[in-house]
Amino acid sequence: MNNKNIANSFKNKTLLITGGTGSFGKTVLSRLINYNFKEIIIFSRDERKQENLRHAFQNDRIKFVIGDVRDYNSIEDATNGVDYIFHAAALKQVPSCEFYPWEAYKTNIIGTENTINAAIKNKSKKLILLSTDKAVYPINAMGMTKAMAEKILLAKSRIEKNNKTILCITRYGNVMGSRASVIPRFINLAKKNQSLPVTDSRMTRFMMSLDQSVNLVLEALLKGKNGDIFIQKSKACKIYDLAKAVHIFLNKKSKINITGPRHGEKLNETLVSYEEMAFAKETKDHFIIKKDNRSINYNLYEHLGNKKRIKLNDYSSDNTEQLNIKEIIKLLESTNLNLE
Repeated sequence: MNNKNIANSFKNKTLLITGGTGSFGKTVLSRLINYNFKEIIIFSRDERKQENLRHAFQNDRIKFVIGDVRDYNSIEDATNGVDYIFHAAALKQVPSCEFYPWEAYKTNIIGTENTINAAIKNKSKKLILLSTDKAVYPINAMGMTKAMAEKILLAKSRIEKNNKTILCITRYGNVMGSRASVIPRFINLAKKNQSLPVTDSRMTRFMMSLDQSVNLVLEALLKGKNGDIFIQKSKACKIYDLAKAVHIFLNKKSKINITGPRHGEKLNETLVSYEEMAFAKETKDHFIIKKDNRSINYNLYEHLGNKKRIKLNDYSSDNTEQLNIKEIIKLLESTNLNLE
C-alpha cells in the first residue's frame, strides 16, 4: 500500500464511514488520523460508542453524526459535501439475522440503497460497500441481504449512465478480532476455563486481520473502477484447529464441544463463485471482479457467447491455503486482540 498515494487521495477531502463505531471504523481512524484529510465523519446510531471514540481520539477533524442508514433524509444530510464513503453499516450476526430477517432487510438492503442514492445525489466521488463471503451462495438472511446489497450497487453502477459517483465493493472473510466474532468469543471462554463450542470439526473459515480489511478498502479507493468487486486472497483454517490454537496461545485447556450447526451456518465459505470467475482478474494478492456490461437484451449475445474459459473452481475456504495450528498461533500473536 503506497502511503503517499493514500495521503494525496485524502488531502483536503472528506470521508464518511457509516457504521463507523464498529471494529472497522475504529481501525480506519487509527490508520488515517495522521493523513492530511479535511474531515472524517463517523455516522452511526450508537451515541455511547460515539462518545467513547470521541474521548479516545480527541481530534477536531473527526466529526460524529447520529443517524441511521434506514432513514434516507438522515444519510442524505450526512453525505452532503462528502468526497468518499465507506459503507460499513450492517447487521452482521448470522443467528440474529435469521431470527429477525426483516431487520436485516431494512439495514442491509434499504440502508445500502439509501446510502448509494444519497452519494449519487450529493455527487460524492466514490462509495465502497463492505460486503462478506456470506453473500456468495447465500443460505442465510445475513448473506441474502448482503448479496442483494451487492446487486443493488452493481445495478446502480450499470444503469446510472451520467452518475459521477464510482461505486465499488470489497468482500471479506472472517476478520480476526472484530467485535462479536469467533476469536474474541473463544478467548473470552478459554480465559474462564469454559468449553469452546465448535459446530463441526470440518468447518473452515477465511482468516484476515483488521489491518488487511482496511488495506483492501484503501486498495479499492485508489484503484477501483465503477462496479468492481475487490477480494483479498486469504488463508483459511479449520475452526476446530482455531480452538486448539487459542488454548495453546493462552496456555489454557478446556473441552472443545462439537455442537452441530447454528441457524443458517455454512460448513465452508466462498469469496468468489464459480460463475464470477469468468469476470475475475487475478493479481498476486487479490481477485477483482469486473462489471458485467451486457444489457438485458440477451439476443445480442446468443451467437457471440463468452469465449473466456471459466476456471474450474470457485475460491472458497476449503480450497485455499490452510493454516496449521502453529501458523494460527503465530497469526494470533501478530494480531492486536485487545486481551487486557
